[in-house]
Amino acid sequence: MIADKMKPLLKNNSAIRTMFEEGKKMAAVYGAENVFDFSLGNPNVPAPAGVNQAIIDVVREEDSCFIHGYMSNAGYEDVREAIADSLNQRFGTKFRLENIIMTVGAASGLNVILKTILNPGDQVVTFAPYFVEYGAYVRNYDGELLVTEPDTETFQPNLEAFQEQLGPKVKAVLINSPNNPTGVVYSEETIQKISQLLQEKSREYGHPILLISDEPYRELAYDGVFVPYVTKYYDNTVVCYSYSKSLSLPGERIGYLVIPDEVEDSEEVIAAAVIANRVIGCVNAPSLMQRVIKRCLNEKVNLEAYDRNRNLLYSSLKEYGFSCIKPEGAFYLFVKTPVEEGKFCQICKDHQVLVVPGSSFACPGFVRIAYCVSYDQIQRSLPAFKKIAAACGLLGGEA
Repeated sequence: MIADKMKPLLKNNSAIRTMFEEGKKMAAVYGAENVFDFSLGNPNVPAPAGVNQAIIDVVREEDSCFIHGYMSNAGYEDVREAIADSLNQRFGTKFRLENIIMTVGAASGLNVILKTILNPGDQVVTFAPYFVEYGAYVRNYDGELLVTEPDTETFQPNLEAFQEQLGPKVKAVLINSPNNPTGVVYSEETIQKISQLLQEKSREYGHPILLISDEPYRELAYDGVFVPYVTKYYDNTVVCYSYSKSLSLPGERIGYLVIPDEVEDSEEVIAAAVIANRVIGCVNAPSLMQRVIKRCLNEKVNLEAYDRNRNLLYSSLKEYGFSCIKPEGAFYLFVKTPVEEGKFCQICKDHQVLVVPGSSFACPGFVRIAYCVSYDQIQRSLPAFKKIAAACGLLGGEA
């Protein structure tokens, strides 16, 4: 009965969601306070107060038929113009409202641009480790995802391996920085080198290679780290953005695409993307949340809370003998497993700790720990992590 395309998705259902559902079952057995679920990147930090106030103000102040009605498929013109102006002020860009398309979060934005550009058999390159659903998004439009093997020392993109994958069938390259699952921010030098390689290969093959920058974690960067705005380094760049993390609104599904004028055939690409936004079934981004976002462009989530979690969990795991790099952004630790990955995940589960295996991100031998939980949960989980370390032969075997 089901489509052939769905069969592998059914077989390989997201490990992240699977662990999340497992956590709910374990909570019923052991008590929610005794289960430490670090599987899902669901923000524990509440949305800024200004967001909730904006929702109230929009409902009170704007016409009900207007705020709940249809609009242009690309989104409200005044909202898109406000976003363009905000980006221009922050990054020194020159976007117009026509360069902005409102989308149902970043996932929808990725599907919109991939549907816009991909023909059957076209290839998209991404860097491991990567968000598990990229492959499904590319296959939605009969493309092929090529995965560049990781540099597990720094988790900056492996540019030597990347260069070897840039063949004539590559239509796009998909990057994610700050990165899920590692928390690494791709350096300016890395972005410059990727841009140079894409320029060279575009000239060699006689067609542009689009750089798609997936940026739901852009605002979540620590210690003053610089997150390059990629359109300034490579003309054929599209940005997918979401407010899910930057304003703690994952369930509202609101974001946008940036398609700059510098993209080759930009008018045609923009027009096709607007149609793609409609025909993939979204039609347009949620009307109420578009009105809210216009009022909240200067709101910020409580980054200090995530930073506090990051420092406590990172320093504690390092103290217990675990190996991981300190994340520069997002809200994940990517920890090397001291024993075989599957065994380690089971040991964690035995201690009521839920993590996501690195193989789900095309990087086996690691686990992702989402620290977008309460500080209290991290504190209460530390004895369990210490026991896990001992069970794996760290700490001299002493719990």
